[in-house]
Amino acid sequence: MTLKLENVEVTIQAAPILRGVSFEMQAAERMGLVGRNGAGKTTVMRTITGLATLAGGKVFWDGTDISAMSPRDRAMLGFGYMPEDRRLVPDLTVEENMLLPAWVNPDIDGARGLAFVYDLMPELTKMSARKSLLLSGGQQKMVALGRALIAGRRLLLLDEPFEGVAPALAKRISEVITSLRSEGLAVLIAQSELSHSMELLQRECVIERGEIVKVSTVGQDTAAQPVG
Repeated sequence: MTLKLENVEVTIQAAPILRGVSFEMQAAERMGLVGRNGAGKTTVMRTITGLATLAGGKVFWDGTDISAMSPRDRAMLGFGYMPEDRRLVPDLTVEENMLLPAWVNPDIDGARGLAFVYDLMPELTKMSARKSLLLSGGQQKMVALGRALIAGRRLLLLDEPFEGVAPALAKRISEVITSLRSEGLAVLIAQSELSHSMELLQRECVIERGEIVKVSTVGQDTAAQPVG
């Protein structure tokens, strides 16, 4: 199971956002995508999920070119995406928000996914009937993580999971991500910096102005590999 981006280019309203982005992730690998706001991190995530339109390059999954595959079909491959702004439906309950992927995609086993999430994050069980608008920002992040896990049993894409979250909840989210190691799940985490996830990650890709400028093993500066 390998995710590969090959010379990916994305243009939005005639402005180049991604410029020849290339990297690979292996099964069960945990990688950070690190860059300032506006560097292109979210666009990389949206490109992988099929929500951004390629202007050039290709996306491969397990050696198969999925560049033209719809977001729905990519979810069927086991891709889960947690956007930075959570995008919960305010008037739906916690459980209903997490089940949304299964409602729109009958190939996703919602009951099985929900049981997995509740086992992983039992605190969500206690708030399952609460409407999401009544939750704190950190609690909403956890619900968004649970929703991503119901769809994403092979690849999990987390966009700024620790941004704006109280330290205690950031630690809890970190613990949950750490516990996924035994699931064989590949995890890509987009962040402005690595302060919350140094111990979670194996490698980091640094992105600047839409280009990957460095790939390195976390905590081992000598492994840095300049790109381009």
